[in-house]
Amino acid sequence: MRQLAESRQTADLRVAEQAAAKSVTSATVELDDEQVLQEVGIYRYHHPLEDATAYLPRLKDVEARSAALVRDGHAIEKSNLFTFDNSLAKGRKMSDDLAKLMLRAYNAEAENSIRTLKLGNVHTAKKRLEASRAAIAKLGSMMAMHISDAYHGLRIEEIELTADWLMKKQEEKEEQREERARLREEARVERELKEQRAQLDKERTLLMQTIGQLQASGTPDADLELRLAAIDQAIVDNDYRAANIRAGYVYVISNRGAFGEGVVKIGLTRRLEPADRVHELGGASVPFRFDIHTIYFSEDAVTLEMELHRHFATRALNQANSRKEFFFATPAEVRDVLASKVGNLLEFKETADATEFFQSVGRWPSSHPVSS
Repeated sequence: MRQLAESRQTADLRVAEQAAAKSVTSATVELDDEQVLQEVGIYRYHHPLEDATAYLPRLKDVEARSAALVRDGHAIEKSNLFTFDNSLAKGRKMSDDLAKLMLRAYNAEAENSIRTLKLGNVHTAKKRLEASRAAIAKLGSMMAMHISDAYHGLRIEEIELTADWLMKKQEEKEEQREERARLREEARVERELKEQRAQLDKERTLLMQTIGQLQASGTPDADLELRLAAIDQAIVDNDYRAANIRAGYVYVISNRGAFGEGVVKIGLTRRLEPADRVHELGGASVPFRFDIHTIYFSEDAVTLEMELHRHFATRALNQANSRKEFFFATPAEVRDVLASKVGNLLEFKETADATEFFQSVGRWPSSHPVSS
């Protein structure tokens, strides 16, 4: 009789194991990450911390507290009054074994959720873990068995912290990439200014020698005097640009073939030849060159660019990353805002030529919606 009871207990545990695995799997909420991202919107930090490294001790602490709950038997709650084969001791043994099994299934789902966590799909991961917990509670209802609130809360916190850590790491990588690009840009500008200053100094020296010789011979040249004055002014401008890091060019450009009509990029460059920066942006990463609507020099281009970005912030294409510079706006709209801040604009081109786009669109496959 005892062997029969133990055999029945083993069989019951095997059935329970299969049922737990099946129920947890079937109860997992399969959510479309793309749909969830659209519904949830901008990522919000669950536990805002200063940098990515600050999340690591928090994660270690959560793991330690989770392990302590498991060790102390508080990770899963169950009834101690369940009997098996008319035996309370056997009932407790069966409850303990089933509790370990269900906790293992729950933890497997939690670990899988963390392992497969991607930027932005934290909502999906938490829903799946909630479904796993609900399935375990349903299976263990007879023995009042369920994952404890404390343990489930820690595992949810672990998912949130991991998601925050991934997002913060991504942001820091992007900031570092942008900082490297900024430093390269500043180094290039500094090099250009030095080269220009050297060229101006050389030209000024030659002019001074020529003017001196002409004056000595009694045949001064007014054109050379004007040229010398222009070079002196260019030297002053060069020195000002070198000393004032906020001076530069704010540009408004568009790329109809790449982004469609009604989209502009508002950016800043300190290059001596600002059009060179626009040409770089129209490199291999986009199918067509950008059209320039205006390139405006400002002694405080940093503030001017920031004010334009702030004005069109609600119309930014990328609402998740404010450092991107593309906006749903027509060139005319940007012109009006820019003019209200700086006064009259000497040059502003409202219509984009989009030459390469128009040369190409007629040769596109007929199945393409734009060409049909």
